Amino acid sequence: MSRALMGMIAGMALAFAGYFGGFGAFLLVAALGGVGYAAGAWLEGGGQVQDLREMFVRSRR
Repeated sequence: MSRALMGMIAGMALAFAGYFGGFGAFLLVAALGGVGYAAGAWLEGGGQVQDLREMFVRSRR
């Protein structure tokens, strides 16, 4: 899937959230989309899921 198509889908999702849910829903969808993008880019770059778990456990100590 090309980046242009993914951007169009994300834009449409934000538009629907803003239209039907208001500005709060728009911000929620935008924030969760950003988190999902960052996690996907990190995993694609060679990150491992176990690394995330270790960071979480280390921060709780």
